[in-house]
Amino acid sequence: MAYLGRYYRTYALDFWGFGESGTKRDTYAVQDFVSLVDQFMEQLGINQAPLVGHSMGGTVSLSVAIKYPARVRKVVVVGSPIVGSSLSLLLKLMGRRPIAFITYNNMWAFKLGFRMMAPLFSRDRNWANMMDRDVSRLTLESFLMSIASLRRTDLRPLLGQVKIPAMGMFGHRDIVVHPNQWKPMLEGIPHARIERFPDAGHFIMLDEPQRFMETLRDFLDSPIAQPGSEQPAATGRTAASEPGAVVPGSGSPPSVKSSTPPAV
Repeated sequence: MAYLGRYYRTYALDFWGFGESGTKRDTYAVQDFVSLVDQFMEQLGINQAPLVGHSMGGTVSLSVAIKYPARVRKVVVVGSPIVGSSLSLLLKLMGRRPIAFITYNNMWAFKLGFRMMAPLFSRDRNWANMMDRDVSRLTLESFLMSIASLRRTDLRPLLGQVKIPAMGMFGHRDIVVHPNQWKPMLEGIPHARIERFPDAGHFIMLDEPQRFMETLRDFLDSPIAQPGSEQPAATGRTAASEPGAVVPGSGSPPSVKSSTPPAV
């Protein structure tokens, strides 16, 4: 966001039960977060904007593009599950109430395990500290229900409704979401741009920050093809950290440059 903030107005959104958003809810399902993004944009007067989401945030962003197509100018998913069954076995187990309860009430062991396995998740040395901070803001209900809902999600039958520019970014070394999730995305959205990062895991923005930022900005800056014109071909490469959507703001189109940074 610091990088994109030089060129666009950006917003980071905490899902309910995560970070600083409210926790008094009956459900924390993917569709609840889809509704939250729509409400967030409505409250801020953002009529339309690109959406960028990491992990579950990308699944939510794609779902917003499907349910509220007028809201979304472009959509980017980063290490996101298109099919919930692509989640790692560990994460799927954590989405079950007995395991989630034990984990949440033994958070010291959970954090210790993540610290020991940190190099497998990301090459960034600060990743474990960021994870400690983010996990401390979770509630048991939001953790359990969101993962359980994500596990049951399958966007494949709906991807054909995505007509806007879309990009998927996937790391070959991802152990949280299967790295081949770019395949169902490209099958469902043939015009999608796919970028693959051979040396990155689930946190591409941390493992390959320079290429990540340049690729993301290039996609956001690219003009949108008019209806009926040829769509850009998908590349052979597969070109924000609690789950969450980054909602660029509304205003001037991303391709417009002015003295005041246009909203993204």
